[in-house]
Amino acid sequence: MKIIAFVGMPASGKSEASKVIRNMGLNVINMGDVIREEVKHRQLDPTDSNTGMVANDLRDKEGMDAVARRCIPKIKQRDNDVVVIDGVRGIAEVETFKKEFGNEFSLIAISSPIENRFKRVRKRCRSDDMQKIEDLKIRDEREMKWGMGQAIETADVTIDNTASLKEFRQHVKDTVEKINGQS
Repeated sequence: MKIIAFVGMPASGKSEASKVIRNMGLNVINMGDVIREEVKHRQLDPTDSNTGMVANDLRDKEGMDAVARRCIPKIKQRDNDVVVIDGVRGIAEVETFKKEFGNEFSLIAISSPIENRFKRVRKRCRSDDMQKIEDLKIRDEREMKWGMGQAIETADVTIDNTASLKEFRQHVKDTVEKINGQS
C-alpha cells in the first residue's frame, strides 16, 4: 500500500487537492476529521477555538503524533493500493507515518501566501473557520508549535498554490501520478 500525505498551512489547498484525489478514484483520510469527531464526542460546538483546544489537548495527553496514530487503523482498513492523507500537521505525525509505512510513505507540501489562504477561508464557510486574518495568523502559530514548519521542510515535493484553480488541480494530479508511478 502506498501512502501519500498532504501537509500545508490552513487553507493552503489540502482539501482541494483531496477533491482531485477523490476524482482520481483514490481513498482519502482527512486528519481534521479525527479532531472534529473528538469535538463532537466531547459535545462541543465545532468552532475554531474548540477544535484548536481539542487538537492541543489530544497532543498534550497522547503525544504530538496522536492524530496520526488514530489514523493508522483507518488507513489499514482500506483495501486500496493508494491511500491519501489530508492534513498532516507536524513532524511527529510525519515520523509516525514513516515508521509505520516506510518507503511507501510520501509527503507533498502545499504552499500558498496567507492573503490567498484567508480569501479561501472566507469562501469555504466552515464552522471552524476564522473571521479575521489575525485569527488565521493565530491558527498558523498554533500549528507551527506542532512542528508544521519542520513537516513542510521534509516534504518530498512542494506544490505552489498561487496559479489558477485549474492549474493547481492539474499539478496535484500530475504529482500524485508521478509518485504513484503512473507517469
